[in-house]
Amino acid sequence: MPAKSRTYQHPKVSAALVEQTTALREAVRELCTRPDAAELLARPTRLGDWTVRELVAHLAVQVGWVPAHLGDPLEGRAPLDLLQWVARVGTVAPLLDEQARGKAAGEFGGDPASVAAAFGRAADGLVAVLAGDDARDPGRRFEIRLGSMTLTDMLVTRLVETVVHADDLAAALGGPDFPHARQAVAAVTRLLADALADRAPGGAVELRVPPFAVVQAVEGPRHTRGTPPNVVETDPLTWIRLATGRTGWAEAVDAAAVSASGERSDLSGHLPVLG
Repeated sequence: MPAKSRTYQHPKVSAALVEQTTALREAVRELCTRPDAAELLARPTRLGDWTVRELVAHLAVQVGWVPAHLGDPLEGRAPLDLLQWVARVGTVAPLLDEQARGKAAGEFGGDPASVAAAFGRAADGLVAVLAGDDARDPGRRFEIRLGSMTLTDMLVTRLVETVVHADDLAAALGGPDFPHARQAVAAVTRLLADALADRAPGGAVELRVPPFAVVQAVEGPRHTRGTPPNVVETDPLTWIRLATGRTGWAEAVDAAAVSASGERSDLSGHLPVLG
C-alpha cells in the first residue's frame, strides 16, 4: 500500500521556516560582504550550470512565493498532498530554471550589496507574512501549478527548498555545513523518508534516519518482530542528499555515511525520490 501523507503541525512548520529563512538571510549577507563576494557569486554549483548567483536568486523566488501569492484567488485545481508534490515537482524544473535565470539577470544581477539587499527583502517579506493573521489558518488553500495544497503543506515545501538549497549553497562555497533549523531538517527528513515508502511500497527494508524518521519500504517479506533482516541507517543530511540526488548511494556507503545490511538493503534503484 502506498504511504499516506503525514500531517504536520502548522505552528512548528511556520516557526521552523522563519528560523531557516533567517539563517539563510544571514548566510547571504555574510557571503555578499566578503572581499571576494563577486567571485563567489560567479562560482559553479552542483546544480547543472547554475552559479551561486542563480542559486541565491532561486532561493529568493522560493522564499518569496507565499507572500507573493497568498492572496491569489482559488481556481479549483485538484487537491495536491505532499507526497504527490514530491513525485511531481520535477516536472516544473524548466520553469524554475527560467525563473532563477531571469531573477539572476534582473533584480539579482547587480553588485554583491544589491544581491544581499534583494534577498533580505524576500526573506523579510516571508517572515512578516508568517507573523500575520493571513498565514495562521492551517487549512487555508494555496494553489500552485501542480494543484491545490493546504497552507501548512505549502510551508513544508518551502522547508524542502530552503534546507536542500541551503546545503547546495554551503557546498558551493566550500564551507562547513549550513546551520539549519532543527525542526526544518526534521520535517524534510520525514517527508523524503515517506516519499521513499510511497515510491517503493513494501516492508522488506527498514530505513532509519535517527532521530527523525523510521519507515519500511521495498517490496518483499515484511518484517514484524525482532531485528529486521534489511536495515539502512544514516544521518538526516546524508539522507536528504541521497533522496535529492546530491550524493550517490555507492559514494555514501563507501564513505561509511550509510550503514546497509541485508541482501535487499541496496536502495540505489529507488533514489533519488525528489529530482
